Amino acid sequence: MKVLMLTILLFFTALVFGQEKPLANDDRGKLIYYEVVESKGQSGDILNSRAAAFFKKSAKSLKVRSATTDSLIRASGKMIINKTALVLSRPSGEVLYNFYAETKDGKYRFWLTDFNFIPYQRDRYGNFVPSTTVETPLENKPGKLNAAEWNAYIKATTTEVNAIALRFKEDMANKAVVLPAVKAAPVNPNKKW
Repeated sequence: MKVLMLTILLFFTALVFGQEKPLANDDRGKLIYYEVVESKGQSGDILNSRAAAFFKKSAKSLKVRSATTDSLIRASGKMIINKTALVLSRPSGEVLYNFYAETKDGKYRFWLTDFNFIPYQRDRYGNFVPSTTVETPLENKPGKLNAAEWNAYIKATTTEVNAIALRFKEDMANKAVVLPAVKAAPVNPNKKW
């Protein structure tokens, strides 16, 4: 009996540790991932150049929309949500989002928000394409019929957002700023000018 209780307790403990932190709601009611990171001894210019290098490196998935100020960068991106059944995987939709990054001396903050879902369907050629152009915000709760599937979309989005945030923090922490090499023109004193 004690072994059975201990096994059940360990099983539920493993389930609790396997959970991810869900996306929070901001003051507008939208889902958001927000984080402020201290970066001691780094100037705002260096952090801004690292953020710009991250967006340039991620140009396929993130499109820089505007730099509203010197320290704020806004980008839009999309992630594909896959549905997996045993070993088969197929895309079930895409999630569009906005990525904001702001830098100051010694710290930076970034947030991902405005998550909108577009479902996929097969076309006549067997390719998965968006079934509609109408975006559905992820914070909208569907009816009872789609609740489990919608929760799976939110969970997959949370996993992808955590991976994007981890990649961004690694690039902001480890990336050495590469200054462009200036080629000095050889000076020839015998040359007439």
